[in-house]
Amino acid sequence: MAAATEREARSLLSAEAVRARAAQMLDIGLDGGLTHFTVHLDRMDAVVDAVLAVTRRSYPALDIPFHARWRHFVLGGADRWSRLADTVSWPDRAARARAEFDLAIVSVLLDAGAGAAWRYRDAMTGQDIGRSEGLALASLDMFARGAFSGDPRSPFRVDADVIAQLPLARLESGFQVTDSNPLLGLEGRTDLLRRLGQLVASRLQVFGTHDRPRPGGLFDHLAARAVSGAIAAPVILAEVLSQLGPIWPSRLELAGIALGDCWRHPAIKTDDATTGLVPLHKLSQWLSYSLIEPLQHAGFDVTDIDGLTGLAEYRNGGLFVDLDVLVLRDALDSERSHGVDSLLVVEWRALTVALLDRLAEHVRARLGRDRTSLPLASILEGGTWAAGRAAAFARRPDGAPPIKVISDGTVF
Repeated sequence: MAAATEREARSLLSAEAVRARAAQMLDIGLDGGLTHFTVHLDRMDAVVDAVLAVTRRSYPALDIPFHARWRHFVLGGADRWSRLADTVSWPDRAARARAEFDLAIVSVLLDAGAGAAWRYRDAMTGQDIGRSEGLALASLDMFARGAFSGDPRSPFRVDADVIAQLPLARLESGFQVTDSNPLLGLEGRTDLLRRLGQLVASRLQVFGTHDRPRPGGLFDHLAARAVSGAIAAPVILAEVLSQLGPIWPSRLELAGIALGDCWRHPAIKTDDATTGLVPLHKLSQWLSYSLIEPLQHAGFDVTDIDGLTGLAEYRNGGLFVDLDVLVLRDALDSERSHGVDSLLVVEWRALTVALLDRLAEHVRARLGRDRTSLPLASILEGGTWAAGRAAAFARRPDGAPPIKVISDGTVF
């Protein structure tokens, strides 16, 4: 029985489980069985219109890249990371890929919601940039200065021993945090990087096979799993969850397996030990999307990109609330703050994942595309995230999401 339970626990560490449980939540919602939301698919056309409008504005030729951290390193048409990377004489493509894995992993882990007040002053343009784009530039600038490297001659790397003892003050300085420029969840972010460093240092067989232990060692680990030069995107996620899973704060465990971004909801029924559990793995999937391009640039074919799911975060989720596909049963819930483990937030996030799949079908039908020519990753980028932000700013001056979530800096 113990072995079976461990298999059941590990089954939750997959994109397939995220999609299946989210679809179950949507079915329950369509039957009127959820505690906090009603679902109105007849209002989906307005969401499709909004997504197509921002997509055509941003990508008139519909040549839409993947939703990934790399988009946030582009400012004013200038790709900051590519400019930096092109100044280095990399010994081979794998060396650059390791650096890109280092950067992507640290930058994504630092990418939880910043809050409406925080801004990052970009030294190159003098602009004050907030939210995810500001967090991206701050993390890139720290990376470029060697803030995570143990070798002054090689700044573009993240060394396990450096981040394992990362001072809070270094992130405060790097992210320009002051009393008048507060950043939500700074302690949680710092702790996450320390946990990452400790984990990487302890798993030399994964992260230390090429040189000193670093998160970028995951590139070599994934490369070794390629079949005829191909790696399926769900395999990337499975390895991210398996190898990096222990860094997440202690939440739910099953058979001794940490389940990460996975929550309880009694409406979800199964006939095994995973009943009532809803995996979402938002940051891990965001990271997996962001590891696709470094693998491609290194010569690998990344397949089944649509095997990953949409991201259960507040821009995608806010889009469906602001455009009335999801309606709170108690309107006062929009004024209250909710924990990430609350039934309301679990419902909202799972419904978001399932609705993104429905939305993708409508968007492709309107554009005459299929999954190959317009994968979900491109619809997210085009796309749903930007439309969610636009809807939020159209309804609230500060662009805050329609539902207030108490975040510790490690979920959203």
